[in-house]
This record gives sequence, C-alpha cells and structure tokens, in this order.
Amino acid sequence: MPELHCSSAAPAPQGARVTENVYLCGDGKYRWVYEMPILKNPTIFLLVWKIFFFIILGIFVVSSVFDAVEWSNEIGERLLSNLKIFGYFILGMTVIVVISMLVYAAIMGGKYVVVFEMDENGVNHKQLPKQAKKAQAIGAITALVGLASGNFSTAGAGMLSAARTEMYSEFARVRKVKACPRRHLIKVNQRLYKNQVYADPADFDFVLNFIRAHVPNR
Repeated sequence: MPELHCSSAAPAPQGARVTENVYLCGDGKYRWVYEMPILKNPTIFLLVWKIFFFIILGIFVVSSVFDAVEWSNEIGERLLSNLKIFGYFILGMTVIVVISMLVYAAIMGGKYVVVFEMDENGVNHKQLPKQAKKAQAIGAITALVGLASGNFSTAGAGMLSAARTEMYSEFARVRKVKACPRRHLIKVNQRLYKNQVYADPADFDFVLNFIRAHVPNR
C-alpha cells in the first residue's frame, strides 16, 4: 500500500491513493481531507456577506414598496433616502462580517478543516469533529445574541449553523455544477440546497470530472 499523506489537523483516509490527497477506500468511497486558510480564501466571507446582503436587500425592497404606496408624491426623495440608509447598512454589515471572520479564524485555529466522502451517488461535506463542536458553539452564541437583540434572521442563521456540521448532495438531484479553481471550490447546487466541495489543485480536476460525470441534470 502506498504511503498515506497525513494532514496536520486530521489523519488521511485509509485506502489506495488516486491523486495526491484523494483515496479510494475499501467501502468504494473516495475520501480526502481539505484544509482551507480562512483568511486567505474568501469563500466563507463571501457566503456570509451574501446571506446578510440579501436579508438587508429584502428589507429595503419591502420598505420602498410601502413608501411608494404611502408617499406617492414624494417617492423620489423617499427612495433616495432609503438608498442612503441601505448603503450605510451594507457598510456596517461588511465591517461586522470582517470582524466576525477574524474572530472565527482565531477560534478555529486559522483553518477550516473538512473531510469529503464521494461515490457514484453523491458527495458528503463533513466538518472535522473538533471543529464541528467549535462551530456549534459559535452558532449557539450567534442564535442567543440574535434572540436577545430581536434580530430573528441572525438567530435563525445561528441556529442553522449550530445544527449542521455536514452536508450531503445526491448527484441525481443536482442541477448545476460550477468550478472555481482559484478558490479550490466546486459548487454543487440543487434547487434549494447548495453544497461547497473543496479540493487542492492536485486533486481538483479528478474531483470535478467525477462529479460532472455522475450528475445527469447538470
């Protein structure tokens, strides 16, 4: 058996090496460990930023519709005022997300470590157990802060992150596969369910081609 590669944060899977970090294990599943430097790869930052952006955008649209009905004679001025407020919220949100990412990176030791399992039926994104416990704690704190402040969207996001430590995508239900090589990212998207698969450059093409070959609806 070839020498197994060992990650600094997690042991490599046991099996036959297919690429530098991907192994075919005895149960027929491909497994690999990926370590993402949180502050060097913008994927997590962009994901969190987009979530809050669309929440704020939704509030802006709803408030603008109400203003259009109630202040039809002053709609231009009201819309401009709402745009300024929207801009301030986006700026403030960006600052908060940056600070949150710095704190998150410090708690997680600077890296997001995940184990992937993949076979002909689908791919599973599973956070390393030790990191999963930390992520659950962070999510629980976020939920409590959101409830205490009356921000139910933040509370909901916190509860969701506290509950989920892995994500499985069934290839038969996947509608879109998008590769982002610079970020070592493969987006595996269903209609209401999105998964993010990471792979080092040496493994990226193999993982991407395998997923594409087994997604009938891409």
